[in-house]
Amino acid sequence: MMTPLERSLAEARARVIKALGHPSRIYMVARLSAGDASVGELVEAVGADVSTVSKHLTVLRQAGLLSDRKEGSRVLYTLRCPCIMQFIHCIDEVILEEAERGLACVMKEKA
Repeated sequence: MMTPLERSLAEARARVIKALGHPSRIYMVARLSAGDASVGELVEAVGADVSTVSKHLTVLRQAGLLSDRKEGSRVLYTLRCPCIMQFIHCIDEVILEEAERGLACVMKEKA
């Protein structure tokens, strides 16, 4: 049975993972791993409107994944924990393995 500390840690981890639970947010994290960006730059990169991108940024910031700072009239967003990309790359490995497994099944069916 989980201890209160283990439960608290699991809940905190789930909050961060949940923040990544939208394709646009994963894309923004990947984009920010290459360097800071403004809302306008992220709007252009994602292809969504300003209010949608702003909502996604708020979710990511509240999860502790991003920080922001003002430069003149612009707000720049920074990926606080670039190591999150290791997690995303791990997910990519799972996707690749599943695709390979699916391909192997198709090849067996054709044989």
